[in-house]
Amino acid sequence: MTNLKPTAKDIDEYIARFPDHIQAILQQIRATIQEAAPEATETISYQMPAFAQNGMLVYFAAWKQHIGFYPPISDQADFKAEAMRYEGPKGNLQFPPDQPMPLDLIRKIVQFRLQENWARAAAKRPKKQK
Repeated sequence: MTNLKPTAKDIDEYIARFPDHIQAILQQIRATIQEAAPEATETISYQMPAFAQNGMLVYFAAWKQHIGFYPPISDQADFKAEAMRYEGPKGNLQFPPDQPMPLDLIRKIVQFRLQENWARAAAKRPKKQK
C-alpha cells in the first residue's frame, strides 16, 4: 500500500486506489475533517488528500505501514500529549491501520488548525481606519 502513483485528480480517486479496509479508514478520516471544518475545501496537494480554509489545515495519506496525518501542531496545543503517542518524523502523526482511528484527536486538531488559520488570516487583514 503506497500513495506514490500519479497524482489523483481528487480525494475520491485517491481513496479508490486502496483496498476496501483502507478505503473505509480514509473515508472515516475524511468525514471527521468535513464535520470539524464544514467550510473547508478538499484538494490534492503533495499527492495527498488535503483540506484548506484560510490556508492549509491538514493532509492525510495511506502508506504501507500506517495512515499518515500531517497537521503542523504547535507546542501550545492542549492535545499535544495525546498526539505524541502517534508522533512520527517531522511532526507528522502515524496511525496504525489495524487499530481504531483516533477520530476525536483528529477532530481536535482540525478545530485547532481552523483557529490558527483564522487568527493568521485576521492578522493579515488591513486595519480599518477610525
